[in-house]
Amino acid sequence: MADLTNKVAIITGAASGMGTAFAKNFIDHGAKVIITDVNDQNGRKVQQALGDNSLFLKQDVSSVDDWQHVVADAEAKFGPINVLVNNAGIGIMKPIDEITPAEYDKVIKINQYSVFYGMKYVLPSMRRAGGGSIVNISSIGGLVGMPISIAYGASKYAVRGMTKDAALDLVGDHIRINSVHPGVIQTPILNDIPDEQNEASLKEIPMGRFGKPEELANVVNFLASDEASYITGQEFTADGGYTMK
Repeated sequence: MADLTNKVAIITGAASGMGTAFAKNFIDHGAKVIITDVNDQNGRKVQQALGDNSLFLKQDVSSVDDWQHVVADAEAKFGPINVLVNNAGIGIMKPIDEITPAEYDKVIKINQYSVFYGMKYVLPSMRRAGGGSIVNISSIGGLVGMPISIAYGASKYAVRGMTKDAALDLVGDHIRINSVHPGVIQTPILNDIPDEQNEASLKEIPMGRFGKPEELANVVNFLASDEASYITGQEFTADGGYTMK
């Protein structure tokens, strides 16, 4: 794994699942990590386990005010931010004839707006740091069509495009921006998906299993590090081969 010493990272949605795995990986490889989540109780437990090089901040990622406070508090604790992992997200998995406008809006605000807010409001701190890396967690749902995913897919396709556009905007600031597209990963979000769809997905994965959060953490570690210094505006897929067919 790449060395992340001297990196100060914000990781959203880090109270469980992939976000927790990312935070642990970063801490293990020398970074100082700000973990954020709406789940205050779980977030504090994760921070306690990670130790003094971590800080938990409660955050609604769809709130501009919360983003501004998180960046300010993070910088006050550890100094300018040079890594941002936009990981927080939800899935309301319903077909177009069943999902309500309010549910659609909720998915877009949490999965898409939060990525825009994160990139925008971390920018001054990253400029003070002299540059950095932003890793936006999308999904294979942002690469291929999937059933009962009208809102989720819309948000994840958006994250893919926003990543490329922002990478062009910020390349002069020495800020690299890439997206990661996980397949089906063993996280709590699987509970939001009907069992029959999970079973059908498993049959479509050439490797014959779901991914582990730690496997995605290895990808994010690389993109956050100086090892990926010539990579920006790209998409990285870790899906057990699901989308290669």
